[in-house]
Amino acid sequence: MKICRTTVAIFLVTGTLGAQTTRLSIAPVRPEPGAIVRLTLAAPATRADAIVSVHGSMAGEPLHFLPSAPGTWHAIGAVPVDATGSLSAAVEVRHASGNVESIRARVTLPKLPPPIAQPLAVDSSFSRPLDSATAARVDRENARAREIGKRAHDSPLMWTTSFLRPRTSAITSEFGSGRVFNGKVTSRHLGVDFRGALGEPVRAANRGIVALVDNFFLAGNVVYIDHGGGLVTAYFHLSKTLVSAGDTVTRGQIIGLVGATGRVTGPHLHWAARYGAITVNPLDLVSLTRNWYGAPPARNKMRIK
Repeated sequence: MKICRTTVAIFLVTGTLGAQTTRLSIAPVRPEPGAIVRLTLAAPATRADAIVSVHGSMAGEPLHFLPSAPGTWHAIGAVPVDATGSLSAAVEVRHASGNVESIRARVTLPKLPPPIAQPLAVDSSFSRPLDSATAARVDRENARAREIGKRAHDSPLMWTTSFLRPRTSAITSEFGSGRVFNGKVTSRHLGVDFRGALGEPVRAANRGIVALVDNFFLAGNVVYIDHGGGLVTAYFHLSKTLVSAGDTVTRGQIIGLVGATGRVTGPHLHWAARYGAITVNPLDLVSLTRNWYGAPPARNKMRIK
């Protein structure tokens, strides 16, 4: 799936205070399914009625606005992979006077062609339906992953610089591509695969706290990192994990080794990401500039460490 890099933003104001308005914009204006979007709230510099709080939501997930410059607040949001048509963000801005602005911004989602199929000739067990016990296990593991994403909204933001790719090797399967096993489309690939030989290093994409280390049926040995502010990254199919739940990891720290555990055809790293419960393209995190959440910690309601 091609990642949209358009940076022009749009806004729709549905609540104002006098002639001067606080504006909400979203970029890109035509994000693809699974995209991370960047939201900017801009208030007139001459307004005497100071903003005291900003709350919002998009696609059912809260938005965490932080000041980035005088009169400007930044947040990120996510587009669900199954979203169609358009998507709105709703923000409530409270002022020192008690006045409240309700602001909405909308993006249009492009109509995309069917995902490019990546055929794989494998044992028929890969395309055979799972038995009821295994399917129930997969459902439980998926629910745990979604819950980790939801809890990340309650964690303080732990990153202040850009995200790294967990490996510098070639990408062998992109986000959103169709998976075809023995001529049959079975799933959509909701992560990014990196080439790797057994035992090669896997690095944390950014600072965070290890939320989960476990063995999943599909993903094998996994590490989930809570970066705060709703963001989680996950690392699948590891041959060995080098961290434990509760550990604080640094950007670029080796957290595990490439493997072939779980339901895979060979060793590689599958890198995944969530914003809350929404699965997103992890490469969109790499495109975030290092100063997106660059406000002084004292001004942030979610303190940056």
